Amino acid sequence: MIRLAGKSVYKGIAMGPIVVMKKNESQVKRMKVEDIQAELARLQTGIEASQAQLGKLYEKALKEVGEASAAIFEVHQMMLEDEDYVEAITAMISDESVNAEYAVAQTGDNFAEMFASMDDEYMKARAADVKDISNRLIQNLMGTAEIDFSEIEPSIICAEDLTPSETVQMDKEKILGFVTIHGSANSHTSILARMMNIPALIGVPMDLEKLENGTKAIVDGMTGEVIFEPTGMVSQDAQKKIAQEQEKLRLLQELKGKDNVTKSGRHINVYANIGGVKDVSYVLDNDAGGIGLFRSEFLYLGRDDFPTEEEQFQAYKTVLQTMGKKKVIIRTLDIGADKKVDYFNLGEEENPALGYRAIRICLKQPDIFKTQLRALLRASNHGNLSIMYPMIISVDEVKKIYEIVNEVAAELDEEGIPYKIPEQGIMIETPASVMVSDELAQLVDFFSIGSNDLTQYTLAIDRQNERLSDFCDTHHPAILRMIQMVIDNAHKYGKWAGICGELGGDLELTETFVKMGIDELSVSPSTILPLRKKIRETE
Repeated sequence: MIRLAGKSVYKGIAMGPIVVMKKNESQVKRMKVEDIQAELARLQTGIEASQAQLGKLYEKALKEVGEASAAIFEVHQMMLEDEDYVEAITAMISDESVNAEYAVAQTGDNFAEMFASMDDEYMKARAADVKDISNRLIQNLMGTAEIDFSEIEPSIICAEDLTPSETVQMDKEKILGFVTIHGSANSHTSILARMMNIPALIGVPMDLEKLENGTKAIVDGMTGEVIFEPTGMVSQDAQKKIAQEQEKLRLLQELKGKDNVTKSGRHINVYANIGGVKDVSYVLDNDAGGIGLFRSEFLYLGRDDFPTEEEQFQAYKTVLQTMGKKKVIIRTLDIGADKKVDYFNLGEEENPALGYRAIRICLKQPDIFKTQLRALLRASNHGNLSIMYPMIISVDEVKKIYEIVNEVAAELDEEGIPYKIPEQGIMIETPASVMVSDELAQLVDFFSIGSNDLTQYTLAIDRQNERLSDFCDTHHPAILRMIQMVIDNAHKYGKWAGICGELGGDLELTETFVKMGIDELSVSPSTILPLRKKIRETE
């Protein structure tokens, strides 16, 4: 039995087998092979394994996001069967007596370069596809292929860290808990854990190389420890704790259908934060009053090219129709910083948190922005939609956004496509936007305070840097004064103000926020009922 301590980012307890996710850092090396036929047979086995994976991914995507989004996996299957591609690999193995991994890597680079140099935009886009299928094939040949979450039993995920693109591809039904070596309380792993109501630990000093898939483990978010290969007695104690937690959850369920009203009769809107269409089930299960933050950038993650207008429209429409008359606030794409997407070609930055991201990308590359706005305006016919723009620092930015929105509306008018211009608000997540919030309030319909970035920029602390966690005081007086200033300026001009960052779910601050005059709190779905309980107990 091994006990390791970490930092808990979501309370709760889980017990089950582990799945170890290791970073594939293996470099492809050129090696001479003696048995050419055996190497060609190995290549064929790798191709068949890759085809099987792509087939499963197609079926999964078809069910979850529709045929248009699933089509990419069909394209990858066809490219993997392309005669020119396969023949180039087999010829290199046969003529140069090299290993299959090297032949695939070289051929993939050659084909990608060829596609990238073409004038046709469609063919240029295939460069990313051929790289993707080559990487998949190499991973299968090296035995380091990605985990197929549809094939595992419910498990505890152990990893060095998890990127947004990795978490978005997970089958959330198969995850009991997270344990990572790195990460921060505001990382996407932590946010996902809170949304799914599962325990998660970060900063655990485990050796992934020594851990084996299937090993039994206990993740205890209350004590902040993970126990590998627990004894029978420890397992029994954990089972009792799990039963106690389930009873607490049962009591919270009795709050479903009740109002978020303080003892003095003040109503607070309590909404949910989500990352995708599938997460709407968590919103409904936890009886949220609406969706206060739909992170639309998750539509851009875990894929090889930009989502089309139609793909986005269908995703937004599905969420709006599912939520009925309840408000759905969709944030325009917030790519950049810790959310990297290769096909955006953003390049490396010394300080990405202060770099080319979010609304800055949208204003500098309006074609990307217009595609999303067209989908949003069209979708607004199908429910109670609000649009929210992130990382605003000036009045001029808001005016420029409105110009682009009007251009999109004019295009839709000309094409005879029905739409509505919905309520439009901004995220207050920079000190600059706080200080000019009185001017901004005169232009927008609402404010939503992004406390994660506001804390980062106010305290000059990178929220992803675990070494600075001891310095990151989320209750710092400066942050609370800024929140008060934003609320006051919103109310001064008859606008509402909410909080959609992680601080909104901090039950230690609920009473403070209520006294400040907050109108809305948008939190992880699992926090909805505990927050309702706290509001109802507040004077």
